[in-house]
Amino acid sequence: MNSYPILGNKDTRSGFGEGLLRLGRTNPRVVALCADLKGSLKMDAFIKEHPDRYIECGIAEANMIGVAAGLATAGYIPFAGSFAAFATGRVYDQIRQVVAYSNKNVKIAASHAGLTLGEDGATHQILEDVGMMRMLPNMTVVVPCDYNQTVQATLAVAAHIGPVYLRFGRPSVPIFIPEDMEFVIGKAQQLVAGNDLTIIAMGHLVWSALEAAQVLHEEGLSVRVLNMHTVKPLDEAAIVAAARETGAIVTAEEHMLNGGLGEAVARVVSTQKPVPIEYVGVNDQFGQSGLPMQLMEEYHLSAKDIIAACRVALRRKLE
Repeated sequence: MNSYPILGNKDTRSGFGEGLLRLGRTNPRVVALCADLKGSLKMDAFIKEHPDRYIECGIAEANMIGVAAGLATAGYIPFAGSFAAFATGRVYDQIRQVVAYSNKNVKIAASHAGLTLGEDGATHQILEDVGMMRMLPNMTVVVPCDYNQTVQATLAVAAHIGPVYLRFGRPSVPIFIPEDMEFVIGKAQQLVAGNDLTIIAMGHLVWSALEAAQVLHEEGLSVRVLNMHTVKPLDEAAIVAAARETGAIVTAEEHMLNGGLGEAVARVVSTQKPVPIEYVGVNDQFGQSGLPMQLMEEYHLSAKDIIAACRVALRRKLE
């Protein structure tokens, strides 16, 4: 059933670095800014080739967003990078006022998102960022699932006119998206066809969703898998089709349930085609220090947790 073999393992932040490097070679308007984390965001190759198009802002994230907005006003395409916790929580006022409200063409590149940041613990493991960003008018929110898709998303984000929040992570994860798979902002990807139930996932949990679908397929169940790489604008047509054609949905995200992908999907389903929905995500908790995969188990974000949620959704569908 699963036609997506593992092509390797690599962190999605390296996908951003590769995408940024490609943009540097093809688009002279692309510039990069960082808050003293250029190595962590894999900007080094871009900086080596284009030192005149890099601005080191130091540990002054609010200023970095202001500078990025100014560069956008001057016609550049700025990628402002930091850890997701700093790129959103520390600078929300600046993002709201000088980027979103002003509709500036700023790309916020947010690395080390979610629990898989690992040992740095709760202060750095932001789980609220997607909710914060998707509530801002004019903001587009993109959460790619592997290295190849992060390269594709970075290129697409540069071509998109308007503010974008691009979320990616620290750990090495399976690469399974083909390099030539079409990536369109706002258009979900159906990775697996199915009629009994749909799993809608984003980011690191897309691979876990594929693993869960494979287990259920071996039990005779037909499970659709949607990669919802764009949380805003949401592909409502794909969600409504899934509700109508499969009759039950499970959402999966490395994010707080409050304000995340699950709630976004639920709004669409409740207003257009109500069906049972179950949610896999962090339930109103902060993170803690630990190894990434141990934390995913601890917070019930594994493939087995997706399988358990699918069983509940299927049972509710039949009631």
